[in-house]
Amino acid sequence: MAENSKTNTAAAASANPPALKKRPGMNTRRHVSALAAGYKALYYSTGVFTAGHSTDRIEADVFAGTNPVWEKIFPEMPAVIDEKNKTVAVTYLPDMPPRIAAWRPVLGSTLLPIGAAMEAVKCLPRLPENITAPSTDDAAWPQGDRDAAAALPPRQAEALDRVVKKAFDGKTYSGITWGVIVVKDGRIVSERYDESRGFDLHTPHRTNSVAKSFAVSVVGAAVKQGLIDIHQKAPLPEWCKAGDPRGQITINDLLHMCSGLYTERSGDPQQNLYFGGAAAAERSALNIVDSMPGKRWVYAGSDTIQAVRAVRAAIGDDSRFHLFPHREILWKIGMTRTLVETDWNGDFLMSGQAWSTARDMARFGLLYLNDGVWNGERILPEGWAKYVATPAPDQPQMPDGRGYGAQFWLFGPRQGLPEGVFSADGARGQWSMIIPSKNVVIVRRGFDLMDEEGKDIFKIARFAADVLSALE
Repeated sequence: MAENSKTNTAAAASANPPALKKRPGMNTRRHVSALAAGYKALYYSTGVFTAGHSTDRIEADVFAGTNPVWEKIFPEMPAVIDEKNKTVAVTYLPDMPPRIAAWRPVLGSTLLPIGAAMEAVKCLPRLPENITAPSTDDAAWPQGDRDAAAALPPRQAEALDRVVKKAFDGKTYSGITWGVIVVKDGRIVSERYDESRGFDLHTPHRTNSVAKSFAVSVVGAAVKQGLIDIHQKAPLPEWCKAGDPRGQITINDLLHMCSGLYTERSGDPQQNLYFGGAAAAERSALNIVDSMPGKRWVYAGSDTIQAVRAVRAAIGDDSRFHLFPHREILWKIGMTRTLVETDWNGDFLMSGQAWSTARDMARFGLLYLNDGVWNGERILPEGWAKYVATPAPDQPQMPDGRGYGAQFWLFGPRQGLPEGVFSADGARGQWSMIIPSKNVVIVRRGFDLMDEEGKDIFKIARFAADVLSALE
């Protein structure tokens, strides 16, 4: 085992972190410490074992800008990284076991619940050892990487190059960019990475809520195969008792973020799901109704998670379910370096816990640009792209006027873009923007700070408009 040299301060020092502003779900110092330690363990685990990042790189790119309290106590929590067994253990309180994250092939990293010991790693879901992601790098684009690029006329190429370069200057569009891809008519016409940070076409990083768009695609594949009907009541066992009002919630409601389930604030209990190790089957499913289903929009990752749990319930076979996102979506379209991760109970946390490369996100955009058809095979139901890009029954009140469909954000003339633009969006500046009228996909990956006012967030609509202007 190797101990990170930067985190060798006594663990007891983190037992009394600084006072923090009152935030729902984070109301004790002990719990703040537990969540921070879980965050550190989880990001180290996937960052090291999936992306091959150094701990210095992870600290610089991931820990910065998270939470002032967390940032202060991260160095006080020793992290032990076990390369052989693919585990990370972060000590945070002298009277508690460390927070533990474990990595497995295909399924990626899972965080154990608060209080769990290392022995619990043996109980995590695993796939058979012979199941591995296929190697498609040598195949032609978009399935693989061969012949991916297409040359633009010189005037367009020069104009687009100027725009893309500005995406990395941190000023023109704000944010900290590590990757940009522009796809036009199915081929890459611009691609750039911040190589000084160790990024290239095969480097994965956390997608955050882009994973929600992966989730609706998993649901779409299940619809295509006749496993579920999104307009029927969600087949969750927790909601099947007679008289339970949650039994009226449909998968369609969940995909539109209109379940009506209670949420304390935007983001609902995601801190405890991602970093507390709470099981989605308990923390998300065992919730109470706050609004009538289908009536009120609330951005709640638990809705996404429950929609994918409905697929699990419909399949009824976990060995098949845990391969379903990979075999039916990701690997079929060449997204072989994308990981969608589960909780310890085997539910995919596909509201945000996924890692992907910029090229994989470009492939994902192409799948929707082609309405779910890939190399002649229909993967998603006909019209699924229209479904996800149709406004939900209730809409968010966003300062820039963006709308919401089914796990995709909606853009248009109010943001200076053509009609019908929809985008897989994730926190800290992750986008795969689909522009059907121009046959264009724009991918941007970055490390934007979590500024609630949006001052340090990349200006994706302005950037996309400039890209389209350069392509004219």
